[in-house]
Parts: sequence; C-alpha cells; structure tokens
Amino acid sequence: MVHQTERRPQFELNPMPPARGDQGLVRQVLVNLLSNAIKFSSRRDVARIEIGGRSESNQNIYYVKDNGAGFDPRYSNQLFGVFKRLHREDEFEGTGVGLALVRRILTRHGGRIWAEAQPNEGATFYFAMPK
Repeated sequence: MVHQTERRPQFELNPMPPARGDQGLVRQVLVNLLSNAIKFSSRRDVARIEIGGRSESNQNIYYVKDNGAGFDPRYSNQLFGVFKRLHREDEFEGTGVGLALVRRILTRHGGRIWAEAQPNEGATFYFAMPK
C-alpha cells in the first residue's frame, strides 16, 4: 500500500503568458489554487494537476485543473465567499478563506476568477488578468 506521504501528484505545466501585477500577490493566487488542486485530488490513485494559460485580446487567462473531488456546478457562485465550503471539514481540511482571498487579489488587479467542475471528476479554476 502506498502511504499518503509517498504519493506525489503528476504536474503538467503548459505555456503561460507573463502576468502583470504585484509579484507576491500573484504568487499567492497561484499557490492557493495549486494547494487546493493538490488537496482535493489527494485521494486519487494518481493525482493529476495541469496549469497553463493563453493570451486573448485585452487579457490573459490562466487555469489550474485537477482530477480531484470536484463539486456540483450549481454551487460554483458560493466558492469565493469567506468561510464557504462545498466539502465537509472532515473530508478536506481548510479554513474556507483561500478562494475569497484569491478573488480579492484578482479584483484589485482588475481581474476575475471562475470555476468549472463536476462531482468526482475534478475542477478547473480559471482566472483572467488584464494585459
């Protein structure tokens, strides 16, 4: 049996356009989204996490995708509120403030965040920032 500490997620890093903004805050956005992807895919035999981005006319769009627990898309609007959780605390630990902080950082940078998911099929978090 493989112990939790021995398992490592598989990462796929795709090209991303450079982001403009406060380096520490933009890093916090990525750290939070990657931490969530690792946490919510931790129960998979093989956790897969993909990150990447693309440039559009006046914005860059980035994504973090995992094959983890996912969530019911009917509740996606609740994800970014303080202390909002779509999974029980005994399933996945956390304070429920991370995504609210991410949204606040992106809003301050003139950006936005949204997510797509299905239960037990993983989630993809997208965020856009002005060029």
